[in-house]
Parts: sequence; structure tokens; C-alpha cells
Amino acid sequence: MAEKQQRTLLIVEDDPALQKQMRWAFDGFETVLASDRESAIVQLRRHEPAVVTMDLGLPPAPDDVSEGFRLLGEIIALAPETKVIVLTGQHDRENAVKAVGMGAYDFFAKPFEPEMLELTIDRAFRMYDLQAENARLVAIQASPLSGLLTRDPGMLKICRTIEKLASASVTVALLGESGTGKEVLARALHVLSPRTAERFVAINCAAIPDTLLESELFGYEKGAFTGAVRQTLGKIETAHRGTLFLDEIGDLPLPLQAKLLRFLQERVIERIGGREEIPVDVRIVCATHRDLKAQIRAGLFREDLYYRLAEIVVDIPPLRERQGDAVLLAHAFVQRFSRENGRTGLGLGDDAVAAIESHPWPGNVRELENCLKRAVIMADGARIGADDLGLDAVEDDVEMLNLRQVRDEAERRAVLRVMARTNGNVARAAELLGISRPSLYDLINRFGLKKEN
Repeated sequence: MAEKQQRTLLIVEDDPALQKQMRWAFDGFETVLASDRESAIVQLRRHEPAVVTMDLGLPPAPDDVSEGFRLLGEIIALAPETKVIVLTGQHDRENAVKAVGMGAYDFFAKPFEPEMLELTIDRAFRMYDLQAENARLVAIQASPLSGLLTRDPGMLKICRTIEKLASASVTVALLGESGTGKEVLARALHVLSPRTAERFVAINCAAIPDTLLESELFGYEKGAFTGAVRQTLGKIETAHRGTLFLDEIGDLPLPLQAKLLRFLQERVIERIGGREEIPVDVRIVCATHRDLKAQIRAGLFREDLYYRLAEIVVDIPPLRERQGDAVLLAHAFVQRFSRENGRTGLGLGDDAVAAIESHPWPGNVRELENCLKRAVIMADGARIGADDLGLDAVEDDVEMLNLRQVRDEAERRAVLRVMARTNGNVARAAELLGISRPSLYDLINRFGLKKEN
């Protein structure tokens, strides 16, 4: 079996003894050494390391930090995605803060505990990988769904469903909380469909007063009412041969529900004040954050209209249920808003990542986007913290990122649950778990779950 490829770590240190110690302590990485600014730049160009540790005191004047800051600036300019961990003197907090302000990922005071520094290096690699993956996803422009960044299996399945439904002549209902990406999916249905050359027309049924909504949807003839000085086409007619997106369909008033149902059945409309039946060829996609079946039970939504609109229903999960998506999107938003506001090199701190992972995001992607936009503008340093996001800091449980510990904990819980269910019957428990009795005995011994006599 081939060895797992090691990650390249560049160590910039002029003390040969400390070089040797760090190379030995971090043997899990492919360590590359440099002892001054020029050799560090050569190694940076040659190996393109994801993470660099560097001493601020470098030759020709090791007691002066000017050469170290010059190197830091060059690394940030040449490889802005590289994570730089600066090593400083024990009481040199001022220069440490200055380094982070320039764009360093983190700092450590000498002398340092190798285990603690290695933990920070691991986190830096993890952050680099997250941002690299995010950049890769942002760069993919082959599909209109590329705007919907996700790694969540449920959302990826929804994307594949949208691709399948696009070419089918069915009415699709997109159900999900506000801010989950319903309009992105609706536009993808249109762009991927045979109607892509025609118009995509969207109307928010909750944003227009009931008295105006009918004319917005169906249009009106000249003189139909006071102020109707000319014939005006409605959204349905404007979308002829294209796609009509009815957002917040659950807020459509009952009288208009009846008129929309007639259109869906007959595929003809009458403008307000008109008598002519006008055929319209349009694909309907609707969306709502409301529970339409509960609306039906409450008498607020017509059941026959529901079944016309919901030939295919797509349930979109909220952001809090999409594993890893909040942080993935957060990195994308930071990159985007940093470019827009001229703040290159800005990134998320570990406390910000932990806070984003733990926050429930009731406003979903829209709330996250607004939160990151504000943070990019307001952040003082090169890293966005939990305070900049307006979120409470939480303890980042790095241990739970260890797959062995996660697997052991899952196995322990499963054994406990099954042993309780079978009242300690090992043969039956092994059968339910799908393992042999000796394997179950091994697990019981390993987790210290022996029955008390």
C-alpha cells in the first residue's frame, strides 16, 4: 500500500538547533527548511507550501524584526492563500499583533510546546483546504447550479433532481424556509430547460398588495379602472414560452387562487376589463416557506390548486441541516466581499469558524450572507472573529474532528443501545449489530461495558 502523501510545511528559522528540533517534532509533514529571507522565497516558489512557520528575527540582523516583516509581506503578496504562523519572543505581543494585522494566520511565542504548535499547523492546513475547495467550486461555471455551493449529500441530491426535472414539462413546487436558495433552483430549472432562450419572470406574491396582485399577474385593458391609461400585459403573459416563478405562493389570496387554478387548467387568461381569452404557453415554478398542507387544513389554500402546482415537490433543507455548508459558504462570501471592498487577504479566524458551525442560522443563506458582508466591512484586522460576526464565541471541539474518536463514540453508543434493547443478550445483540459474538465481546471489553455482577 502506498504511503499517504505528506503535506509540505516550510520552516523559516536561522537557529540550526531549533531547525533540527522542529524537523523532528513535525515529522508528520514534509518539512522544507530555510534560514533567511531569500532562501525562504526560493523554497516558497519551488514547493508552494500551504503552511509556513517563520521567525521574525532573521539574518542579517536576527535581533531586528524588519527582515522578518519584509519576508511576511512578500509571502502574502506572492502566495496570499498560504497560512503563515509567526514565531515571536515571549513578551513580543506588539509585533505578533502587527504580523496578524498584515495577514499572518496566527502567532506563537518562543519557547513553544511542539504539540500546541502542531495543533495550530493542523488547523492552518484544514483552513487552507477549505478555502482551496471553495475556490474550486466557485470557479466551476459549467452549470447554473454552480451558484449553489454545497457539499451536503441532501442538497447535492436536490441539484441532481433539478437537472432531471428541467427538461420535463411539469409544474414544480420548491418548499423551504426563507433564504434557502429557492430562487436559485427556480432559475436553474429555467436555464437547463428547452425554454432557456425565453424569459424567466419572477413575482413575489407576498410583496404586492392584494388589490394590485391580480393586475400584476393577469394584466389589464385600457380603461379597465381609474388610471388604466393603456393596455398592460401581466406577468403570466410576459412569460409566454418561458418560465413564470411564483414566489411565496402560500400568500396568494383565495380569490386569485381560483383564477390561477382556471389558468392552469385551461392555459388561457383574460386581462382585467377584457373579454378575449388569450392562450399562454408558460412553465410554472412556485415556491413558499409556508406549510401548504397546513394552509389547506386551515382553509387558506385550495387543495385543487395545490395538486395543480405541486406535480413535483422539492423540499429544500435549512442551512442548519446541511453538514459543513455554513462554513463553506462563509469562506465564499468572505472572498467575494473582500474583493468588492478591496480587502484582500481577509480570512475567518478559528473562533469565527466555530461560531458559524454552532449558530442555527434561522435566516439561512441570506442571513449568513448579510452577516459576512457586515463583518468584512467592520473587521479591524486580517482575520474575522466571532465578535465581528456578532455571534457568541464557542469552544472549538477539535477532538471531534478526529475520525477514530468519532467512530469509537458511534460504536460505543450503538453497543450500549443494542445491549439495552436485548437486555444483555450478547447473541441477539451481535445479530442486530451485524457482527460476530467475538467481535461484540471485543467491543464490550474495549469500551468497558462489562455487566456488573
